[in-house]
Amino acid sequence: MSKSSSPCNPQRIHTLEEIGWTEEFERAFSKYNGPYLPGRVACRQKTVFDLLIEDGEVTAGLSGAMRKLGRYPAVGDFVVLFSHPEAKTLTIVDILPQKTRFSRGASGRESSDHVIAANIDYIFIVTAAGHDFNLRRIERYLVIAHASGACPVVVLNKTDLLDDPSILIDEIHSISSDIPVIPISAMSGEGVEGLDPYLLPGKTITLIGSSGVGKSTLINHLLENQVQETSHIREYDGKGHHTTTVRQLFILKSGALMIDNPGLREVGIGCASEGIADTFPDILELAEECRFSDCQHEEEPGCAVKAAVQNGLLQAARLDSYQRLMRELAFEQEKAEIGLARLKKKRWKPIAKFAKDIQKSKER
Repeated sequence: MSKSSSPCNPQRIHTLEEIGWTEEFERAFSKYNGPYLPGRVACRQKTVFDLLIEDGEVTAGLSGAMRKLGRYPAVGDFVVLFSHPEAKTLTIVDILPQKTRFSRGASGRESSDHVIAANIDYIFIVTAAGHDFNLRRIERYLVIAHASGACPVVVLNKTDLLDDPSILIDEIHSISSDIPVIPISAMSGEGVEGLDPYLLPGKTITLIGSSGVGKSTLINHLLENQVQETSHIREYDGKGHHTTTVRQLFILKSGALMIDNPGLREVGIGCASEGIADTFPDILELAEECRFSDCQHEEEPGCAVKAAVQNGLLQAARLDSYQRLMRELAFEQEKAEIGLARLKKKRWKPIAKFAKDIQKSKER
């Protein structure tokens, strides 16, 4: 058995329950008899994975069969490990069913989604006061968060820069009235206790947000240790560079597990249709009153959604965001259903007019 010496996660003793193991995982694993044991992926290095197992941490490779099938576990996945007693090594031979799957659309013209993290309970959408604050970007994050099956929480960082944080909090509530918004200053620690209801033993949280919003600073505060490199943002545009370059899982002192993510330059929504419905319930409710069931809320007569915009009941920017995301969703579904090769050959031109618009949406 290869003990982990990776810097991805400090070694400590823990039980399976403490790393998120549940009865559902136990039932899925029960079919394996013999030299098998369960583990949870904490970090992926170039060719091997660091895993948490009962009573410690190990490093393991992926079986040839899984590589051939293209089955690569994500951080947070529970996997089945085959033990080679003679060689004292472990090999990942299967991935247990995921209770939640947090993914984003692949960049460019790829047709598959990219898994960010698995088996998570809460998604902290970290934004910050200043240049980074962008309601349209928060809506995009909410779409992929809702689609994952985990519960989203908006964390408004750097509130020490504001005279009145309630103004931005009200803006966030205007697009997601039922989503918790926790104002904090990760640098000073002010307000971080507001996250305590989610940092429970055995619960898994993942952080997402653009570069420079303070995700690494927040993790360092919660761990009470400088484990993540932090950086300053540029004053003229409020942007930072990616200080986190490896996705990894940490065990907090509260007993919760947290997955940090590199800042996302592009946030494609993949095929997250469920996330659209949960992020824009106000527009879907209005749409039920439209004259046509397939109304696109553009120039159709009898559109209740456009009427709501004209009457000041719905912000035009929110409708524009919804329509951009719907076009992107249709584009992603087209790729998934037809296949990239056929799309390039026969179907690319009719939807090429959306390409620039989609790219702009990802970068907003």
